[in-house]
Amino acid sequence: MKGRVVLLDRIGDREAAALMVDGVLEELSIDPAGDEALPGAIYRAVADRPVKGQGGMFVKLPHGSGFLRQISGLAPGQRVLVQVSGPTEDGKATPVTARLLCKSRFAIVTPDAPGLNISRRIRDEALRAELSALASAGMAGADSGLGLILRSACEGAEPEVVAEDIAAMRGLAQTLAADLDGGPELLLDAPGAHDLAWRDWLDPAPDEVVSDAGCFDHHGVHEAIEALLAPRVALPGGGHLMIEPTRALVSVDVNTGPDTSPAAALKANVAAARDLPRQLRLRGLGGQVVIDFAPVPKRDRHILDQVMKAAFKADGEANLAGWTTLGLYELTRRRDRLALKGLLA
Repeated sequence: MKGRVVLLDRIGDREAAALMVDGVLEELSIDPAGDEALPGAIYRAVADRPVKGQGGMFVKLPHGSGFLRQISGLAPGQRVLVQVSGPTEDGKATPVTARLLCKSRFAIVTPDAPGLNISRRIRDEALRAELSALASAGMAGADSGLGLILRSACEGAEPEVVAEDIAAMRGLAQTLAADLDGGPELLLDAPGAHDLAWRDWLDPAPDEVVSDAGCFDHHGVHEAIEALLAPRVALPGGGHLMIEPTRALVSVDVNTGPDTSPAAALKANVAAARDLPRQLRLRGLGGQVVIDFAPVPKRDRHILDQVMKAAFKADGEANLAGWTTLGLYELTRRRDRLALKGLLA
């Protein structure tokens, strides 16, 4: 099916959402079965103890510990608002940040990060001026520490709707800031799968939003999920890549198939590089990623460098380290969600 389609369904008793673009799964969100701390949740935490050599501090959360890096002026026993910044790995503290984001479809209010900003994707100068006036009016009289970012979804939205979002996020930020008394407590839950889809996947506007039970079956989402749970990913021309997470890193191996010519190797490598950001994102994989591309002459590596930079530009979570002396390609990617395999275990 052509176009952008947002699908809202359930997997068992859990909410699930998928974004299909021209029949290809581009985004996936599934509510977890447990009560683990999820990215985006905001807690009142209690500072515990600093960690020497790591430039951070453990903080007490309602169901365990968090690890906070922004600790300037923070003393043990002090209350602090934190937001979960990534999934909790087995045996490790939950990563949290003190830089909160109160986020809606149109507006993001940033406590302790003042300033009024408009998405760079909005280029119409008249619209930017209109939104700037809207932002100034919406934040007038607010605490000087509050900042505002107007998201690209504001383009084409009714001014009254944007103003309502600004007021709601401003009110939320002020309510949270006033709630520092007491022990560790969840103050704002992370958005569920359906809420996240409505908040983040409607820009650009989809061609269709389907919320019927069973729409995952009709649009091939379950088949796409099954493919993501397997390490092997088929590539055009008979090649394939193997994506295998270990405790230390994610290993990616690119193979050409029966044709081992340099042209086939380059074709397989380019196809793998273009699809890798999507594969890592949907599988919920991050940390250190090591890629063993199919052998190509060193003179052709610059082609892969350009393809990798273009492919990961929109990802926003990756740092491309480049080639090692052994001819491997390394990158790091921030974990931004639970691993799909663990989520469906």
